[in-house]
Amino acid sequence: MRYELMTPSELRTAMQERWPLVLPLGVLEYHGEHLPLGMDTLAVTEILAILEKEMDIVILPAFYYGACSFAVEDAENRGSIHVDSNVLLPMARQIFGGLLQVGFRNIHAIVHHQSENFLSGMPTDLAFRLAAKQVIFEFLDQSRGKGWWGDNSMDTYYSEHDDLDANPFNWIQCHPLMDAEITKQFPFDHAGQGETSLMMALCPEQVRMDLYSDEKWYLRSAKNASAELGQKGVQLILARLRKILEAK
Repeated sequence: MRYELMTPSELRTAMQERWPLVLPLGVLEYHGEHLPLGMDTLAVTEILAILEKEMDIVILPAFYYGACSFAVEDAENRGSIHVDSNVLLPMARQIFGGLLQVGFRNIHAIVHHQSENFLSGMPTDLAFRLAAKQVIFEFLDQSRGKGWWGDNSMDTYYSEHDDLDANPFNWIQCHPLMDAEITKQFPFDHAGQGETSLMMALCPEQVRMDLYSDEKWYLRSAKNASAELGQKGVQLILARLRKILEAK
């Protein structure tokens, strides 16, 4: 269910039943001449559109304005829009803080851009991950009072660390669209075989192989892309996200 289309009664039902609330997080960035600028975000939104048909989830409007950087190409005539992570942090704080105020406790941000380095972090996901922890601490200090963690009511914190009730730091989680296990089975790249295949499977009308050029190294593997390979990636991603979002 799309957040912006929900009525307050639907929103209350979603919170009472602990539906996952998901923020698609991405960038607007040059992906060669053959792929759309929003590829990194579209990969998330289109996967969620599939999940929305099979499970109860709430999907927030996608956040496209991440820190794409200009490491790939300059912005001029290519379309990349870079928002510095120092600007993203206060924005992410406002988003996550607002969702906690509304009453959501099962919040997930999913990112694809630069997520091959998710364990160490990259500017976009780090800004949102830091914001998540900051606002949870602040919310708990305000709502439960200082010393909340040391209170005897928290005695299951370690034994039930993965539980949403026992560990409030699970209220907001950030995930890469593809983890290390998936990238062992599916190519991770920038506008190459992997991403082009994903778009062929998810947004085929937006892939323009008639405009494809292999002049840059990172584009050359795209000539081997296929919708069939893309569907393999889609199924791997769906299987993983089902496990994450079905967890209570």
